[in-house]
Amino acid sequence: MISATVPQSSVPPLAQQRHPAALWTLFRSEMWERFSYYGMRALLVLYLVKAVGYAREDALRVYAVYTGLVYLTPIVGGWIADRWLGFRKAILIGAVVMMFGHAAMAFPALLKPALGLLIVGNGFFKPNISSLVGRQYGENDPRRDAGFIYFYMGINLGALLAPLVAGWLGETIAWHWGFASAAVGMAFGLAQFVIGQERFGATGLPPGREAPSHLLPRDWVHVVVVSLSAIAVVYGVLGLLPIVATAWAAIPLQVKIALPVAALAWVLFSAWRSGGRRDFDLVLSILVLGLFNVFFWMGFEQAGGTMNLFADNLTDRVIFGWPMPASYFQAVNPLAILALAPVLSAFWTRMDSSPRALTSPAKMAIGMIILGLGFVVLAIAQQRADRLGMVGPLWLTAVYVVHTVGELCISPVGLSMVTKVSPPRMAGLMMGVWLSSSGVANYLAGTLESLLKGSGIPLYQFLVGSSIGPGVVLLVLVPLLKRWMHGRG
Repeated sequence: MISATVPQSSVPPLAQQRHPAALWTLFRSEMWERFSYYGMRALLVLYLVKAVGYAREDALRVYAVYTGLVYLTPIVGGWIADRWLGFRKAILIGAVVMMFGHAAMAFPALLKPALGLLIVGNGFFKPNISSLVGRQYGENDPRRDAGFIYFYMGINLGALLAPLVAGWLGETIAWHWGFASAAVGMAFGLAQFVIGQERFGATGLPPGREAPSHLLPRDWVHVVVVSLSAIAVVYGVLGLLPIVATAWAAIPLQVKIALPVAALAWVLFSAWRSGGRRDFDLVLSILVLGLFNVFFWMGFEQAGGTMNLFADNLTDRVIFGWPMPASYFQAVNPLAILALAPVLSAFWTRMDSSPRALTSPAKMAIGMIILGLGFVVLAIAQQRADRLGMVGPLWLTAVYVVHTVGELCISPVGLSMVTKVSPPRMAGLMMGVWLSSSGVANYLAGTLESLLKGSGIPLYQFLVGSSIGPGVVLLVLVPLLKRWMHGRG
């Protein structure tokens, strides 16, 4: 076990009504990290098409591979934190590596190494900062879901600023200025985390250590050494990439499918070996919900790909004579989250303290159905654009707002659920597994248009069914999942 969770019984009554001070340090750190990520995401496809000269399909494929791997590496980063580093050192390593990655994006010749650094750095950072948020609350603390919604507001404050700053710099001044601003944002996030170390108490320390609560000099040496090693590994892997790609292409499809299945079987076996049937059930519930998470994010992550191109090519963006950058539409989602998250946070807090409390799977099912309703609107907008050539900006704005409501029902709730349900010794690993479902979804999001080519099925109509259908199935499975969660969900 990495460190002790803050026991609920030790929290005084007044403090039980407030959130831990560490939450706001993590809020600010995540805000700046997400500024860097979403700034880069808002520019990547447009940059590849307009500046580098990629075809639309090739740019979307690069986007798919990048966003997919960004959410797959957290499995490794979470496992390493559980076994050796602890959450806090892993977060610091991830922040340093990503800062170098964003800086490298400012130089066109370093595109591939930069993407590699961002992928590796995110693997250390993303699962462990979410797990560290969970460690600030007791096991049955009713503030947990609300705390994750506030944390999610930090994510989306960064996501709101990203297209307005990085998007504007990249599209109107120069692409490298946009990417450089993302590096500056990551540096701010790193600084916030370093400054706020004393707020974490004994949480997030390396395994087996609960005192002293601050990081020791040797811990900082580990951060520097592992960060430099990660950078070296990225360059080494890039050198071997042609060989690896050839070898991967030669592997039969059945083996490629068997590899992730075997990995998930190992996760379940580890849970059974360490905690018996109870831990097996807990981990199984997370894996099943992770499957539904894939369907949600496969649709939602069209935002950075096909919906970004929809904004660029099929949306009338001239407002009072001013041509609005296409990347500005990326700001609608985080702006809506900042407006709606406090309302939903208060609603969930009240609901979760009442007999009418919804389980995490039920909330997530509702979110999937709402996502599908957003694609109903987008499918209609696509038909109008096919007929008229363009549509007004309110169509895409409405889709983003509806999707935001669905996102608030599934994303912060899912993060909170993983910290509640995971066996303590597997917390980082399970957060990595959960985020990896988003990685699979991101890859599918970027390749879905080409996969559907020739089928005659319009993309957005397909996404209506792939969102609402699984949402209804998940509602049916709620009683079974509730039993597997043993009262934790």
